[in-house]
Amino acid sequence: MKKLLQATAIAVIFAVPTASAAQDIIFAHGANMGNPRYDAANMFADLVASCSAMTVNVAPSATMGDDAEMLISAQSGVIQMTANSQGAMSQIVPEVGMLGLPFLFSSLPEAWKALDGEVGDLIDEKAQATGLKVVGFWDNGIRNVTHVSKHIATPADLEGMKIRTPPDEVTIALFEEMGANPAPLAWSELPTALRSGAFEGQENPLTNIYSAKLHEITPYITMTGHKYESTPVVAGLGWWNGLSEEDQACIASAVEQAGWYQRGRSHLDNVSLRARMEAEGAKFMDVDQSAFAEATAPVHDRYSETFGDIVNMLRGN
Repeated sequence: MKKLLQATAIAVIFAVPTASAAQDIIFAHGANMGNPRYDAANMFADLVASCSAMTVNVAPSATMGDDAEMLISAQSGVIQMTANSQGAMSQIVPEVGMLGLPFLFSSLPEAWKALDGEVGDLIDEKAQATGLKVVGFWDNGIRNVTHVSKHIATPADLEGMKIRTPPDEVTIALFEEMGANPAPLAWSELPTALRSGAFEGQENPLTNIYSAKLHEITPYITMTGHKYESTPVVAGLGWWNGLSEEDQACIASAVEQAGWYQRGRSHLDNVSLRARMEAEGAKFMDVDQSAFAEATAPVHDRYSETFGDIVNMLRGN
């Protein structure tokens, strides 16, 4: 899939649509109703309508394909924009995956500060070389492990665990380092895979777990806080370059404004959802995160060798 995405990027990077095509925007994402991404996408559509003549048609719940397929569609001009995932994006722009190095950020605002500065600019530069324009970064939270039948009190409890991850090399490396058996799977297929026993658990922020009702399938939630993930909001570069400066500014402003709403919702959900999920039967455990940080430290060393520039930026060096 990585080679396919990269090949598609090269093929479409210089494609520029007609002016009339720029008036309609398909904005696709994979979130369901109740998720902050779902509501932010609708807010984005309203904001664009307030500052331009463009019409945004929101396609939620992976109706335009999974995240990887949506990125290909944006590159080729089938859709114009997508609020996507860090995992799928990292198959095209590997630097994006470095945002998910274990225990890199201690809080969501710390991650946002990095994304809204030089780190975000560097990722956008890399993305444009593949036919995508990063318009902004929404949030996908700090992630925790859920399991069908037990808590993960120590890294040793992950030994042999069949755990679903995004299609992201860093996440897979993180769990392999602790002895788990991770495998990527499209988000839309996850509930069925968990019910079938193909996986014992998964990892996500509370807002995703709750909106997808995964706490009903994997009620044991361990607050590992092992990594952060963003939601890159990207456009096809050919389409983007065909817009007027005024329309580009309108879209960028709408992404930013809707993004602060989405980030705020994510931040609040990270605090408030625990009590709601406990009332619905979820069982939470807090753990010594330093033990997990120590167990996954070699992942930092591995990727520092290849992506030293962005890793140093993220570490504040």
